[in-house]
Amino acid sequence: MFEGNQVKLAIAPIGWTNDDMPELGGDITFEQCISEMALAGFSGSEVGNKYPRNTAVLKKTLSLRGLEIASAWFSAFLTSRPLEETAEAFKAHRDFLLEMGAKVIVVSEQGNSIQGQMETALFDRKPVFSDEEWQLLATGLQHLGDLAAEKDMKIVYHHHMGTGVQTAEEIDRLMAETDPVKVSLLYDTGHLVFSGEDYLQVLYKHIDRIHHVHLKDVRIDLANKVREEKLSFLQAVKAGVFTVPGDGGIDFKPVFEALDAAGYKGWMVVEAEQDPHLANPFEYAVKARQYIRETSGL
Repeated sequence: MFEGNQVKLAIAPIGWTNDDMPELGGDITFEQCISEMALAGFSGSEVGNKYPRNTAVLKKTLSLRGLEIASAWFSAFLTSRPLEETAEAFKAHRDFLLEMGAKVIVVSEQGNSIQGQMETALFDRKPVFSDEEWQLLATGLQHLGDLAAEKDMKIVYHHHMGTGVQTAEEIDRLMAETDPVKVSLLYDTGHLVFSGEDYLQVLYKHIDRIHHVHLKDVRIDLANKVREEKLSFLQAVKAGVFTVPGDGGIDFKPVFEALDAAGYKGWMVVEAEQDPHLANPFEYAVKARQYIRETSGL
């Protein structure tokens, strides 16, 4: 599988140090994080809150370990703030990633998002965009897509729990209302399954728009508990709702088969935020790498 395809495998630092909850992995250094990524057999990383922003320093520390930067998260506020504010911040983020050699920019709309609210029930209080907000989002994303294209880059939209683009129906609408040339999709298995969506149906339907992949597994019993007990997204993460591929309830083999058949090119990123003192990040990185090798041949 993936023979001849230009597919690279990365892992996100969020298993070592959590951007939304810095107390998770607060004692783990940047150097430990990237060293363990390389030792586990990965060739790339996304950017975490402990990563140096000086590109010369970051390039040197990564190259010593044979790592590249796959992408980095960008929070857009297209539905809640003036477009120019998001666009200016985006250009600085784009230029940083360009210098690091990345080809795609992860974008997620955070207007009215509840993902960072510790006490807000995830499934009861999920934001729902109005028609006006959908228009602002679509128009704004296409503008960001144009800014990315200036540097021969793409934006990949990250559907995410606790935001206005979480469900399969919302992903469908976003894809329908944006230009495929300007707006691509980040496909995240874990967020789809946690939301209660058919993760394979979304993959098959939008596979031509997918230019970045997050490989995230879900502990289904904990996902059900979050819904039943009205927990927040951050409470769900602390409880261990997410894990690495091969350790939860998702079958990744059909995902790999579909991406292979479609000739997918780009990064696949293991991303599984957990409490590193409950789930040793190096141990779980090794577990993920072994599962992916056995399941996909990568």
